[in-house]
Amino acid sequence: MSDIKYPHLFSPITLAGTVFRNRIFASPTGTAYMSSQHYPIQETFAYYERKAIGGAASVCVGDAVVCSKHGRFNNGHIVLDDPGGASALSRLADSISRHGAVASIELSHSGSHAHSSAREGNQLYGPMEYTTAAGFHVEAMNDDKIYEIVDQFAKAALAAKRSGFGMVTVHGGHGWLLTEFMSPVSNRRTDKWGGSPENRCRFAVEVCKAIRKAVGPNFPIEMRISGSECHPSGYDIDEGVEIAKQLDGHLDLIHVSAGSHEIWDVFTVTHPDMFLPDGANVRFAAEIKKHVKTAVATVGALADPELMEEIIASGQADVVELARGLIADPDLPLKARTGRSDEINGCMRCLTCFSNHMSKGQFICAINPVIGREIENNWIVQPAVKKQVLIAGGGIGGMQAALTAAERGHEVILCEKTGELGGALNCEHDVPFKKHLTEYLRRQERKLRAAGVDIRLNTEVTKEYAESIAPDVIIAALGSRPIVPGIPGIDGANVVGAEEVYLDPEKAGKRVVILGGGLVGTELAAYLAGLGREVEIVEMAPAMGDGGNMLHGLAIRLELARKNVKVNLSVKALEINEKGLVGEGPDGKQLFEADTVVYAAGQSPLRSEAEELRFAAPEFYQIGDCLTPKNIADATNLAYNTARDIGRF
Repeated sequence: MSDIKYPHLFSPITLAGTVFRNRIFASPTGTAYMSSQHYPIQETFAYYERKAIGGAASVCVGDAVVCSKHGRFNNGHIVLDDPGGASALSRLADSISRHGAVASIELSHSGSHAHSSAREGNQLYGPMEYTTAAGFHVEAMNDDKIYEIVDQFAKAALAAKRSGFGMVTVHGGHGWLLTEFMSPVSNRRTDKWGGSPENRCRFAVEVCKAIRKAVGPNFPIEMRISGSECHPSGYDIDEGVEIAKQLDGHLDLIHVSAGSHEIWDVFTVTHPDMFLPDGANVRFAAEIKKHVKTAVATVGALADPELMEEIIASGQADVVELARGLIADPDLPLKARTGRSDEINGCMRCLTCFSNHMSKGQFICAINPVIGREIENNWIVQPAVKKQVLIAGGGIGGMQAALTAAERGHEVILCEKTGELGGALNCEHDVPFKKHLTEYLRRQERKLRAAGVDIRLNTEVTKEYAESIAPDVIIAALGSRPIVPGIPGIDGANVVGAEEVYLDPEKAGKRVVILGGGLVGTELAAYLAGLGREVEIVEMAPAMGDGGNMLHGLAIRLELARKNVKVNLSVKALEINEKGLVGEGPDGKQLFEADTVVYAAGQSPLRSEAEELRFAAPEFYQIGDCLTPKNIADATNLAYNTARDIGRF
């Protein structure tokens, strides 16, 4: 008999007569690919199918609206009230269920946040009449409108069932329509739809009843709620318990999330950032489970099988739901079950995926170059010609290129001039909120060794060294070096670079001024403030930089505010003296007093070093920071695809 390490996590659960093969559900993530008619397309099928292949018990398709006219937050929603989409929905459900996972779809109505609907001239609806910050008028719903939407939820659920979905997930959290009615903050009605918890939850209960009548008894109904809204003006867990108690018995799974994605101050609680602990929101599900008989699911910052097993075994929840965890590694369930947990590509919670989805309408992952490109990676095509590949540089890009080239069957030599793989990011190995990055670097190293890559540490690749090997291909992944600002006093005894401070925080005194408000500087500020330093940031631009990752930038700003880090924008540094940094900004010239000034002014690519290798092999590729300093996602994706292209002839 196999020794399963996580017996509770991989025990089945039965909901409304449906058997789920384990306790790991893929929670709803929005669809990134859509036709002009809001139908799912081939890329949509492949994205969700990949999670089912990886072993999740259920895969939920997110952001499907029950009312296309009044309920759309954005143009990325699947519409469930258009019969023309039935064929595409059936194909979507089949792409999930044919791999043994239960296909689910999220039934949503954005309520007063249906911005796309409003921009098209349609009326917004909510529990109360008001005017939004964008100037849209929200009409308070009367009984007829409420029951009309109840009926829309039921019809959408029936359409999903007829299309082959085996479960529906009702979105009753995060600030959208049903939450607006549940919350005493947004619902101040005095009729049967407001006041007591029973009245405020009546709308959601009526939705569940109508869905049950439409789909019958043997069809699971899940509802996502916010266990707590997690902000001062919202409700807390006590109210969350009361909401759950009203729903108890009317559905099959209470999916307990937290916060509101309509309140920026808690957006990164709803979608936990790297500054929060693993399983940050489990406590809400655990408290609710004490008060209800219905099965309970938890979600948020979950990717560690040990933690998930403990959650199920201890009775804190019956199901664990993963979103980003299965984006970073769709095979997480299968790897955990087969004793390969150390190979799981653990989510770093950098929010690259969500930011890119919001800004560009597609999913990418900083450490999984396949996500969002499932179709082109469905079949492994071995290269026509096996080649010897020399990779110069063992950072993020170099390691990914070496791993991909080795997996493709090439002979790979990876050289790193220092004594450790990981590149410049090794300096952050003691930063608490970067622990998952450190785990990733060490995991990549293990994979390289297992793949048989010839790793040569303390080896600098010069032109002469490369010519002595005579490889078929050279990939230059040499990285970059910190820019030292050319201002008076930069060579003073009280001045140090960010990388040095990461390696040895004792080099920073009690009062620290960081010159540079990009990701390096702002993350360092959060780290030093957490160590008890008094920190100020001085940035020449009118806004802090986020490296193209808007949600991580939001998380950093919130963390800096929590840690009382003062940020000075539009300030040009003039000089550094023994008292600190002198700068000139909106308030004129001023001294920013500091014991230590730390510069974090960007990176300079090692292009000349790369250029030396350009003609030392028949094929040459330049990737990562030595080409253009960007971010982990860009380095990973360019490295993966560069290595994948090698050997076509």
